[in-house]
Amino acid sequence: MLRNNLLVCFFTLVICTVYSQDEREIISRIDSINDLALSYYNDNDMSRSIGAFNQAIKLSDSIDDSYGNARANVTLGEIYGLMQEYDDAERCLKNALEASTEISDNYLLANAYLKLGDVYKLNGEQSKVITYYKKALEHANKKYVLDHNNIDKRHEVLFKIRMGLTALYLDTKNPSEALITLLRAEKDLDLIDYDKCNESVLSYMYGRYFVQKGSSFKAMDKFELAAAFVEDSEHKEELHQSILLSKIYKAHASILNELGENDEAYAMLLKYNEARERTINEEKIKQENLAKSKFIIAEYQRTAELATKERLLQEEITSKMQRINIITSLGVILMFFSLIMLFRYYLSKRKLSTILESRNKELEKARDAAEKSSQLKTKFISNVTHELRTPLYGVVGLTSLLLKSNDLSERDSKFLKSLKFSGDYLLNLINDILQIGKIESDKVDLQIASVNLRQLLENIIDSFEYRLQESNNEMHLLLDEKLPKLVKCDNVRLSQILINLIGNSIKFTRNGSIWIGIQVLNSKDESIKLRFSVKDNGPGIPKSKQEHIFENFSQLSDKSNIEYQGTGLGLSIAKKLVELFNSEIKLDSAIGEGSEFSFDVEFEIDTSTQIIPSPKQVASKSIPIHDRYNILVAEDNKINQIVTQNVLKKGNFESAIVENGLEAFNAIRENSGKFDLILMDLNMPVMNGVDAAKEIRKIDSKIPIIALTAADIEEVKNDFEAIGFDDVITKPFDNFEFYQKITSNIQKNKLKVAYDSKLEKVS
Repeated sequence: MLRNNLLVCFFTLVICTVYSQDEREIISRIDSINDLALSYYNDNDMSRSIGAFNQAIKLSDSIDDSYGNARANVTLGEIYGLMQEYDDAERCLKNALEASTEISDNYLLANAYLKLGDVYKLNGEQSKVITYYKKALEHANKKYVLDHNNIDKRHEVLFKIRMGLTALYLDTKNPSEALITLLRAEKDLDLIDYDKCNESVLSYMYGRYFVQKGSSFKAMDKFELAAAFVEDSEHKEELHQSILLSKIYKAHASILNELGENDEAYAMLLKYNEARERTINEEKIKQENLAKSKFIIAEYQRTAELATKERLLQEEITSKMQRINIITSLGVILMFFSLIMLFRYYLSKRKLSTILESRNKELEKARDAAEKSSQLKTKFISNVTHELRTPLYGVVGLTSLLLKSNDLSERDSKFLKSLKFSGDYLLNLINDILQIGKIESDKVDLQIASVNLRQLLENIIDSFEYRLQESNNEMHLLLDEKLPKLVKCDNVRLSQILINLIGNSIKFTRNGSIWIGIQVLNSKDESIKLRFSVKDNGPGIPKSKQEHIFENFSQLSDKSNIEYQGTGLGLSIAKKLVELFNSEIKLDSAIGEGSEFSFDVEFEIDTSTQIIPSPKQVASKSIPIHDRYNILVAEDNKINQIVTQNVLKKGNFESAIVENGLEAFNAIRENSGKFDLILMDLNMPVMNGVDAAKEIRKIDSKIPIIALTAADIEEVKNDFEAIGFDDVITKPFDNFEFYQKITSNIQKNKLKVAYDSKLEKVS
């Protein structure tokens, strides 16, 4: 075994050595090709230069040589820019940036950004130029700005970049930034070898700056100096120097003309025309060479590509043959053992596949059965809860109406309160079962609205009046003084959490006290973090039971074998609803010391002061209203008709009853403007509530329509606006919420009508 390991290590070392030698040879070739391509470029032999640079790039890619790749792409991008092949220039320079970034070469990065800015300037994309010049400046200001010969080029690169920035600032009429850049460029020029071309460029830029500042004599001096540097330069015959000289003569002639030196201006214009003609001729020759190069390059690229591929393929084959000769003997041995292991693995896998296939079929059957069972359960629960809610609406509604009568005996009142408690208990049971089903199927989403937390808690506490009397408990409300008037939250889900926690405390507490509190933990300009708590002095919860009370159908019994009523869903629902608020319920309890449930939630503060008016407040509004609103009730159930009509009468509303959607449609069509709002049941004969709402909207788009249904509100609210409903009320309902929704929708409609009328008068 040791001997085999030594052999493997030896062969690995040999292979790595071969790879290392090959890579060094290719890197050396890449450097040579780049140098040769650069010499072609300096001799204006563009076609051969491009071909050599492309060869260097391909070789660099073959061994992931980022330096060689970046160096070739920088100059290649510059060449394509001169040829006005801006897309190819941009592609090459961005490739250079990517390769230079991998090796953090500041010299190549600065040059690539600078030339990319030049390309965008030539292409007329001025908005990008300043960005890339500044990026070039950022890298040139760093340490180790070295060329391929390890010579420090920092100040030379900085000078080029700052000249480009100066020209850009002067082109955009920003002389103050141009002066700052010129002064820094002058310092860079002092730190590099003396070059008349650079001195000429600097003087020319100073001349342009003085022109913009209105200093004509200073500008003229700088232009004269710039021209002298070029005329005395050994490179004055080169194209870029001719272009610079023509710009200097033109600017100088313009200044002389402004100063009234007409003869001198004319003489300078003659020099400008001569330099311009020479520039045009040289530019023409260069463009002809570039045009020829384009045709040559296309053919050369195809030929070079094939030749390069063939050569690289041959080199690769040779290299592979060397490696193959080394590892052949080891490969044969490994292959023999691999075949044996593969055969054994095949036999094992075939056996395992047979077992898994059988298990998968059984799991698929079980999954299909479970899905079918789940669908049946969901449909059954939905149908049953709807059928139960409809008669419960009559039971709870009629009981509530009877309890408000003044001629009841104490005995009858007690019986009716018991009946109402039983109805409310059954309704809560139905809601709990439906709620836990929706939570487990991820069908619950938060609906954010503006909520008055004080009013919300007071309404919740009022709903527990009978249960508090029955259990002989006292309830205390503790609110932080810093609590804002309105916050934005889902009041329905928050109410469900608090109702379940309060109901749990009442259930386990007798002859005691319950405290409901809201504490401000921290407050910002637009948000506030609150701690809700429900505390009682009941019997407490054992430590061993505290982890299990939040599970579905969990129940506790005391040591006296007293079983507490309930489904065991309340705390489970509360826990899962709290998680929707990105929080968790905390429990602090001990035997004989009571229990405290708490959770922390962050809400957005509603800075609006608009409050929905109550029926008693409506009369004070500026909008003219009737003494009593007239409501059309579409309901087919006789008992529900009686309950709804009596509840409306108690709230100072007038009402008319129709028994189906068709009658509701006819009533609106024949009595236009008579009714202020429609309460529409969904399940009715002849024409259901949905179809009726759609038909009514065709003849009256403004009258508020509220869906009054015993169905699950989640199944209705998703598309009720598209149908034509303005709101939804679920039966059985809370009377206060019932009145509030009716009044709110009527008032909103009247406000909109008044506003539209005012706009019509103005127009």
